[in-house]
Amino acid sequence: MANKHGEFIWYELLTPDSDASKAFYDSVVGWKIGARLEGMDYRMIEAPDGAVGGVMQLTADMISGGAKPTWLGYFGVDDVDAAVASITAAGGQVHLPAFDIPGVGRIAMVTDPQGVPFYVMRGASDGTSTAYSRHGLGHVSWNELLTPDDAAALAFYDKQLNIKKVGAMPMGAMGDYSFISNSEGGEAIGAVMKAPPGAPSAWSFYFRVSDIEAAKHTIEQSGGKVAHGPTEVPGGEMVLQATDPHGARFGLVAPGK
Repeated sequence: MANKHGEFIWYELLTPDSDASKAFYDSVVGWKIGARLEGMDYRMIEAPDGAVGGVMQLTADMISGGAKPTWLGYFGVDDVDAAVASITAAGGQVHLPAFDIPGVGRIAMVTDPQGVPFYVMRGASDGTSTAYSRHGLGHVSWNELLTPDDAAALAFYDKQLNIKKVGAMPMGAMGDYSFISNSEGGEAIGAVMKAPPGAPSAWSFYFRVSDIEAAKHTIEQSGGKVAHGPTEVPGGEMVLQATDPHGARFGLVAPGK
């Protein structure tokens, strides 16, 4: 794909019930999650103006092997095999060795040295992914990493994926909320912070909606749980963190009132 090395190009929900997940996220975020693809239980997620990612049904074998409902991000890379070799040399691990999907691209699932999983991918298309769009309705608007060692994570993602720290907001005893970008001095695409006690280490993704209060109501009426918010953040936007009916964590962001 035409995206730069280290840009988010796809987001994927792993779920034990793709029909139920479709109903939930279509109503909460306003997506149109498609029908199952022929030959596999995979569905495409469409925002009003383009693709965001996919929904993968967890099989019994996946669940018995430890797979849980979660959202995962895909980083575009120039060379999947080279990226995997560099990531493992830096202390990451391989969860799914590199493989090819004809017409789609080459993919591998790895972790960073703190054990947080993500995909690396070189897409077969010459097009540019718009799965991440800071202000695009229905797109991922913010990428947030909670990690046990924020300094080590920032160094790792900088070296491996050219993700730069471009500022920080002090959070008292919690340390810095470090803003990250795909270029030095570029627009922030998210942030990295030390995981609070008891919080899982993971990438979290915030989907943009038009009305945060309406979305909160829909989450609660549809079997999800709001963990925090809505809360106004610096800049005036409103955010909340929630879990879907199967326990997958996600966030929402919307314009301020």
